[in-house]
Amino acid sequence: MNDTSISGAAAGAASSAMAGTAPGATPPTDAKKLHEVAQQFEAIFVRQMLAEARKSNMGDTLFSGQGTDTFREMQEQTIAAATTKSGGLGFAKMIEKQLTAQMARTNAAATAAAATSAATAKKD
Repeated sequence: MNDTSISGAAAGAASSAMAGTAPGATPPTDAKKLHEVAQQFEAIFVRQMLAEARKSNMGDTLFSGQGTDTFREMQEQTIAAATTKSGGLGFAKMIEKQLTAQMARTNAAATAAAATSAATAKKD
């Protein structure tokens, strides 16, 4: 997966989860997708933080080269994934909570709009 973007599947899952397919209740598959996307986002964020920290270099020129850079990138990716899966920095949980609340508001607005539309149609 590219360091600077969410994979196509993750972006699709996020948009699907944000769509609020069923008013009043979120299907478990959307909740699971939302959880996965939030974790992927946190992993990307942690990986970027580690990459920026590595750029400080601190004078480590003894073991430099393409192989070392590749190893460090893999190391950052592994650390970021492990950090996120263990609860990480808590960003994934906050993102998931915010998006779930947004989905609930969207579902409530859709339900209210449908009820208003039905009431208007019934009067006519």
